[in-house]
Amino acid sequence: MIGQPIDKGSFVLPIRPDLMGVRSYGAPQLDVAARLNVNENPFPLPDELVDAITDSVRAVVSGLNRYPDRDATALRKALADYVGTQTSAHVGVEQVWVANGSNEVMHHLFLAFGGPGRSALTFTPTYSMYPEYARDTFTGFTAIPRNNAFSVDLATALPAIRELRPSLVLVSSPNNPSGTALPQEDLQAIAEVALEQGAMVIVDEAYAEFRRRGTASALELLGRYPNLVVTRTMSKAFGLAGARLGYAVSADPSVIDVLSVVRLPYHLSAVTQAVAHAALEHSEILLSQVAMLRDERDQLLGWLVDHGFVVAQSDANFIMFSGFDDRDNVWQALLDQGVLIRVPEPAGWLRVSIGTPDENDLFRRALLVATQGTSATEQNTANQEGTP
Repeated sequence: MIGQPIDKGSFVLPIRPDLMGVRSYGAPQLDVAARLNVNENPFPLPDELVDAITDSVRAVVSGLNRYPDRDATALRKALADYVGTQTSAHVGVEQVWVANGSNEVMHHLFLAFGGPGRSALTFTPTYSMYPEYARDTFTGFTAIPRNNAFSVDLATALPAIRELRPSLVLVSSPNNPSGTALPQEDLQAIAEVALEQGAMVIVDEAYAEFRRRGTASALELLGRYPNLVVTRTMSKAFGLAGARLGYAVSADPSVIDVLSVVRLPYHLSAVTQAVAHAALEHSEILLSQVAMLRDERDQLLGWLVDHGFVVAQSDANFIMFSGFDDRDNVWQALLDQGVLIRVPEPAGWLRVSIGTPDENDLFRRALLVATQGTSATEQNTANQEGTP
């Protein structure tokens, strides 16, 4: 936490006034049986991929005395090819940008298109880092509430874009924390109005690989809207949260040109590039894990509904749910049983990441204990005695 100015003799730290008392972004990192709070891929990397990454990194280690490929051209080409295998979008290397996680990609976009006298607009509840990108780049920020189904209300959104004329319109789809995907026709309506007003539309597709069959990607609209940028990450579906690799795909190659202006020199290490390139070469293995996680999500969502909980329909690798009196008590009761989940922005809701089958089963058992007022000890005793 950034505290009050610290007196050291006659010196006072000249901290920016807007940062005084602000806590840094973060979620609990606890050693528990089921860590289901930050939407990670719960499966360790397969041995085949571990070996491939090791070989790929070994190949660049002897050259670490030199700076990495500043433009990560080979990696961007591999990502362009991957996008073409997953969607109908066919893009070239000149339309792809890479950085240290989609967080840095988004930060670059704010540096390039935001700034003093400009503003960004988004629809809440959504990813909590968006206002921090705006704060860091001195960009104005407006948040418009989503409707009760956690979708964007076009009747409110479109007039707001026309009136406020933001430089950036941010749409998370599938949305974090609700998991809801924006219908393609709604995204087109937003992109068209934003284009009229000279605004960039940034679609955050961090969870795109987990979307349900038939749910379209914003990448398929790149040919129609020159103001469209789609951001993605390898942290989730590719299980590379620890590697930090995010990317953006733009309709207009000029976007990539300006992002290269605002990035720091040599911002993506040779090791990160090697790791990501090896993972892309084994994408089929990792996407088979994604298919399993989608099945687990759908089963868990159905179980929650069957047990009387209210759920937001999810196209992501997490589920937001409600249907209890005190979410803080439920969260703590789950943690007491070794299950860590997330307390998201909308009041009255909790969010659980999809884990391994065993972790999901542990969550089910723990949630019943947490919401039925039965202690974990009493429940274990009942299980051992064979009582319902």
